[in-house]
Parts: sequence; structure tokens; C-alpha cells
Amino acid sequence: MDALKLIAQDSLKTEVPEVTVGNTVRVHVRIKEGERERIQMFEGTVIAKQHGGISETFTVRRVAHGVGVERVFPLHSPTVAKVETIRKGRVRRGKLYYLRSRVGKAAKVKEQIR
Repeated sequence: MDALKLIAQDSLKTEVPEVTVGNTVRVHVRIKEGERERIQMFEGTVIAKQHGGISETFTVRRVAHGVGVERVFPLHSPTVAKVETIRKGRVRRGKLYYLRSRVGKAAKVKEQIR
């Protein structure tokens, strides 16, 4: 078990982006197409965070052309190039799965005022 922990420690990112549930984030994802590599951006609201350590993931939701799209990103994956926080949301829940059934302005998260 200690060998697995050592391998996991080596794979962890040193600078972990601050991803909190309710925030609107822009995730820069490396996509490999044949021999070429490009960066694609996915912008949306973080609705969940799961696990911890090396297997930590976060789910981002956005509505594109009237259809809800959700993607799960591993936090420590090398395919996730960068995570930018666009705005901080004020929520009182750990998981925002209720946003799936909301439409329009009801699906918005209030902004945190500091």
C-alpha cells in the first residue's frame, strides 16, 4: 500500500487550482488529434467535487444550444492544462445536482460578494 501512495505522491500536481462548488470556471483541456495537440476550453459552473488525493475530480456543467452538457475532469490529470476561476458563486450545498432540472435564470448561481 505504501508503494501505491508513493506513486500517487509523484503524480500529484504541485500547483492545484482552487476549484470550489458554485464557481464558474474555464477549464483548458489538452486534446490530441493524431500527432497534433491543441487546447480546448470548457466553461461552466462547478456542480460537484468527488473523492480526494490523486483521484479527485470535479464536474462542470454548461448549457450549449439549449442542451445541458456536463464533463468530469480529473484535477491532477496532465490533460487539464489550466483552470481559471471566472466568478465565485455563493451556494449552501456541497453538490448542485438540482441545477439539472432548472431552466433559464433559475439555473443561475448567485455571485459571492466580498
